[in-house]
Amino acid sequence: MSERFKVTKFEEPSGKTYKNYGATSAESDVELKGKLLPDSGDTDEHGLPKDKDKGCDTNLYLYHEEIEDRPRAATFLSSLADYSNTIPTASTADPDTPKPAPPARMGTLIGVYLPCIQNIFGVILFIRLTWVVGTAGAIQGFLIVLTCCCTTMLTAISMSAIATNGVVPAGGSYFMIGRSLGPECGGAVGMLFYTGTTLAAAMYIVGAVEIVLTYMAPWMSIFGDFTKDPEAMYNNFRVYGTGLLLIMGMVVFVGVKFVNKFATIALACVILSISAVYAGIFVNFNGNDKLQMCVLGKRLLKDINIRNCSKDVGGELYQLFCPNNTCDPYYAAHNVSIVQGIKGLASGVFFDNLQDSFLQLGQYIAYGKEPDDIEQMERPTYNQIYADLTTTFTILIGIFFPSVTGIMAGSNRSGDLADAQKSIPIGTIGAILTTSTVYLSCVLLFAGTVDNLLLRDKFGQSIGGKLVVANMAWPNQWVILVGSFLSTLGAGLQSLTGAPRLLQAIAKDEIIPFLAPFAVSSSRGEPTRALLLTMVICQCGILLGNVDILAPLLSMFFLMCYGFVNLACALQTLLKTPNWRPRFKYYHWSLSLAGLVLCISIMFMTSWFYALIAMGMAGLIYKYIEYRGAEKEWGDGLRGLALSAARYSLLRLEEGPPHTKNWRPQVLVLAKLNDDLTPKYRKLLAFANQLKAGKGLTVCVSVLGGDFTRRASEATTARQNLRQCMDEEKVKGFVDALVSHSIADGLSHFVQTTGLGGLKPNTVIVGWPYGWRQSEDDRTWHVFLHTVRAVTAARMAMLVPKGINFFPNSTEKVSGNIDIWWIVHDGGMLMLLPFLLKQHRTWKNCKMRIFTVAQMEDNSIQMKKDLKMFLYQLRLEAEVEVVEMTDSDISAYTYERTLMMEQRNQMLRELRLNKKETLGMVQAIVDHHHADVKTASKVRFAEPGAEPIPDDAPSPPLTDSEDKEKDEKDEFRSSLLHIIDSMWDSPETSQCEAAPSPPLDADKLKEGGANGDALNAKPSIPITPDEGTVRRMHTAVKLNEVIVTRSHDAQLVILNLPGPPRDTKLERESNYMEFLEVLTEGLERVLMVRGGGREVITIYS
Repeated sequence: MSERFKVTKFEEPSGKTYKNYGATSAESDVELKGKLLPDSGDTDEHGLPKDKDKGCDTNLYLYHEEIEDRPRAATFLSSLADYSNTIPTASTADPDTPKPAPPARMGTLIGVYLPCIQNIFGVILFIRLTWVVGTAGAIQGFLIVLTCCCTTMLTAISMSAIATNGVVPAGGSYFMIGRSLGPECGGAVGMLFYTGTTLAAAMYIVGAVEIVLTYMAPWMSIFGDFTKDPEAMYNNFRVYGTGLLLIMGMVVFVGVKFVNKFATIALACVILSISAVYAGIFVNFNGNDKLQMCVLGKRLLKDINIRNCSKDVGGELYQLFCPNNTCDPYYAAHNVSIVQGIKGLASGVFFDNLQDSFLQLGQYIAYGKEPDDIEQMERPTYNQIYADLTTTFTILIGIFFPSVTGIMAGSNRSGDLADAQKSIPIGTIGAILTTSTVYLSCVLLFAGTVDNLLLRDKFGQSIGGKLVVANMAWPNQWVILVGSFLSTLGAGLQSLTGAPRLLQAIAKDEIIPFLAPFAVSSSRGEPTRALLLTMVICQCGILLGNVDILAPLLSMFFLMCYGFVNLACALQTLLKTPNWRPRFKYYHWSLSLAGLVLCISIMFMTSWFYALIAMGMAGLIYKYIEYRGAEKEWGDGLRGLALSAARYSLLRLEEGPPHTKNWRPQVLVLAKLNDDLTPKYRKLLAFANQLKAGKGLTVCVSVLGGDFTRRASEATTARQNLRQCMDEEKVKGFVDALVSHSIADGLSHFVQTTGLGGLKPNTVIVGWPYGWRQSEDDRTWHVFLHTVRAVTAARMAMLVPKGINFFPNSTEKVSGNIDIWWIVHDGGMLMLLPFLLKQHRTWKNCKMRIFTVAQMEDNSIQMKKDLKMFLYQLRLEAEVEVVEMTDSDISAYTYERTLMMEQRNQMLRELRLNKKETLGMVQAIVDHHHADVKTASKVRFAEPGAEPIPDDAPSPPLTDSEDKEKDEKDEFRSSLLHIIDSMWDSPETSQCEAAPSPPLDADKLKEGGANGDALNAKPSIPITPDEGTVRRMHTAVKLNEVIVTRSHDAQLVILNLPGPPRDTKLERESNYMEFLEVLTEGLERVLMVRGGGREVITIYS
């Protein structure tokens, strides 16, 4: 098995012995067994029950209360198959929709590449590309195709980034943009994309009719000879197009399965047709005599048999140009010639086709641009071919651009792909590269094979109404004619199938109320109403009757859609939202902006009128969705604009909690001050800066004890010092200081009230109270635990860095591992934090390792697979290890350490005696514990140059009413706690390095003479820890052994912070603090994390 993903089994280190310390005597064990547990008899050697209920798992009992509302990691991973977070699929909103069959899991080739190929290669390739090349010339024609292909390539790069930023259900650009830029932009783009797709169906239908009537069956015309009257041709297109639309609509309504099967046939026709064109170009390398044109002077003629191409008196041309024996001046001045249409690559015609031949409406198609050759001069046109459309570089871009659309076909099928995040970028970009290569090569090959006049003959009238591309193909023109007709029909059917479903998806999202009727499905699950509306809009497009009018119009809608895709990617990249973690890495905001600029430029270059129509339509939909009846506010200059924007944003944020994708840590730092009112742990600010990467909301606050009227000036000084420290640490944010009689209440007030509207902190950073064992009043763990409870009640996340002095500065760079110990799932905070830290240069070079704990009943192999897949869907790179913790009995070390903790609690209770009663006990302890006590150093947790044992919280200054007796009492208690803590720390020197030494033995204390008598002044109370306490200690010890073994060399260890005890008794709170000390023992940098009770990370885009 690979070392990257492995499952290991953790067992007790062999040979490790624990000395019996903390237990007073063997009799106390017996007494404990008798009093602690029910009389069941099923107990182990320490008196704990052998049979544990499933809810009280001994190995994780410290997190027992958490599991009531936060699942274990193993439980969460087992449900990943059903993980949908907060984004329901569209089908869940409609109870009438039948359950779809499980989709086939398609790969890159079948699922993305080939559908994109089919959608990109369209009717324009067969009926307009030769005309574009002849009109624009080889150079500008190449630039036209290259510009369109670059636009779609840049859009595909942006789309790949968005599509791989989570699971993208079907819906294509509508879903991606709607979830990236909000419902307003999503709705606007969705309607643009729908309109574009519908008009594309109209263009395909008109194109198919043009292929049949012009090149396959001209005799079917019902409006006379359309070669002499363009309006007759367009009327034919309208009539036959309407009939074809009705037939295709019925096919879509009756059998979608047929449409999907026909898509395969259409794709085969496209590939076969293009292959035939390439084969024909090389077969005709030296040209052929099949296509010959009759040219008068430099003008191209139509409807003339090549055998009659002469100026013989009485001939066909003479009768046309010399009615009443008066000849046309141009006819009289020029000779006629027969020109070979297909000249072949060897002829060198490529150089004749380099320059452009743009014409105005009505100008003749002729060699060169001489006015005598191209202008009508108010004379009859006879059978000379003239331009039916004014052409420019930009107009041709608009006409050709639909040939490169269809890049969304892969993302629309994301729900059917086996690995969408891999297939969509590779398949889409591969399809664009393939089609771009075909288009660009065709531009050069057409220019090098076909005569310029024939290239510019749009409908092949000079060669008897034949399709130029078809007559280049090998072996026969019918391969192209039938293939292009079937492929165009297939593309039209795909558009008529996809557009109604897109409209239904928009309607089901309920962001555009008047579309609500179209959300209904038929009994067969088909969007019948949406199909009818689509056919009505498509009919409007068909009534335009001209591909050259439809193409620029639908180009506007696709360009708007692609522009929004680029805008979404650029904004997400520049804003650096935590949820923006695309698997596709080859994107950049500059590329997205370039794509956006290209889209807008092409729109206005092609037709400013159509561009304004498309943008106006998008703007109206946007404002309609956004409309809330809000008042407008006029400010003065830029400041007023900023104020209005801030007010508007705050009011929008107030509407509700942010979506999971928009969640980011808004940090509230609870800073502790020194006596000189400067922050004691400045690295808390550095850590906040690294977590925020210099962005987002950061508020640093502190509480001073005392009366505000007396300490107002000190509060101002504290704010200034906090601001100075934030500036030095380059943290952008706000500061505040509060004066309160109670430190705990002041911190609680900050947690409750900091922020404005929706811009409120959601994450609290609070320092670990390193000196909690050295004092027993409410300035110690009471403040910390009160803060933890307040943060939990406020449903905010909490970060507790331990060993903060060993955290790196923002100017340092560290490399190594960031280890995440995922015990319970609390919304994904543990997953998100290391990703955010790695965005900062300090932690950028670190690698993530995620450890999760498996119990004996868990399937650790499946857990590893589920966790690996979960991380893959989250787009997070991390090593995974599942650690099996054996369901071992509670060790003597755990049991005895619990007893020692209870001893300390008992001594703390003794401190409530008066000073005189306690002196004797203190002296006895000092005499016994005088020389061989090895005190654990606390310097590592202190600021440089500080005392080894820091205070916990800023204490209020003594008032005049306080006397020396309180000073002496506090000094005495502090000294006593130093001694107790020395006893406590002596056996506590990292259990991984040395075996703990036995503590004070009560039997020996009783032999201490007079001082010992002082200890016996009060009767001894038997120490009887309850079952829950022992199990929690067991969790802390076992987890600490596992963590230290695997993460001792990690740069940072992140783990779940167990919830505070619900019981506020002194003993329970002291025990909780001790559990956390044991849990993190032997680790230099620890970050304990407690989520706010909501999801902060999602697999969705």
